[in-house]
Amino acid sequence: MKHDLFIQHNLVIPEHELEFLTSRAGGAGGQHVNKTDTRITVRWNVLTSSVLTEEQRQRLLEKLSTKISQEGYLIVHNSATRSQQHNKKNALTILAQEIRAALHVAKKRIATKVPKALKEARLRKKAKRSVVKKMRSKRIDLD
Repeated sequence: MKHDLFIQHNLVIPEHELEFLTSRAGGAGGQHVNKTDTRITVRWNVLTSSVLTEEQRQRLLEKLSTKISQEGYLIVHNSATRSQQHNKKNALTILAQEIRAALHVAKKRIATKVPKALKEARLRKKAKRSVVKKMRSKRIDLD
């Protein structure tokens, strides 16, 4: 319970469904980076998860299709800091954000009608502007 991943008020991923792997981070860092496993990889299997409804599972598979492996794993890597604990925390945050974003259902847009008064006001403004431009183009002969 302590390390369960909170996604939404009705969705919490238990810790036993998450797999944590450590590896050596690349990039600059001198000797430290060559001897410590600070990079964290978090894996979560969408296909076998017991906390998802079938609708949620389908939504995740559809929205995150480019990020989910053939075996059904959603994988997040993090090596932003030199601390394994900070990287683990960051990786879990990123995983939760990706799942939240994929499960978000956008509200249907209700088409609205432009009021008649607004249409008429716009047309009056266009007509007035047209008159102003026509007035500019007329030549005045001073013979």
